[in-house]
Amino acid sequence: MKENRQERMIEIIRNYEVGTQEELAERLRQAGFSVTQATVSRDIRELKLSKVPTAAGGQKYVVLEQEDGQRGDRYVRVLHDTFSSMAAAQNLLVVKTVSGMAMAAAAALDALKFPEVVGCIAGDDTIFVATHTLEEAKALMEKIASVTA
Repeated sequence: MKENRQERMIEIIRNYEVGTQEELAERLRQAGFSVTQATVSRDIRELKLSKVPTAAGGQKYVVLEQEDGQRGDRYVRVLHDTFSSMAAAQNLLVVKTVSGMAMAAAAALDALKFPEVVGCIAGDDTIFVATHTLEEAKALMEKIASVTA
């Protein structure tokens, strides 16, 4: 039951901009789970969910994957501090960074384990990020924009 609920939480967070525990609890109830705010709070801690700024000025929960026990916050910080711009070119996302920082930003993108990322190639200030489809490239753009805002 707990595993199913937490899997559904991750799915909800990846598909919707959820900014509060109450909103997350309501979406879980709509999905057929009987939850309290305390349960949602506990699950958020266990899943190590983070909040990031949205383009609209609010905040939303995101799933930041872990690598070697470290939280994804530092990778978000690297992206935030190095990001300059981005553009989609079919299934490729071209990410521009400050000079000399593309390798660090590409490593951060890889470490965050966004499901859309097939792989990254970095130069001095440019990263080519391969995705499977144009739709995935656009979805990844939204995610990167939300963590770099």
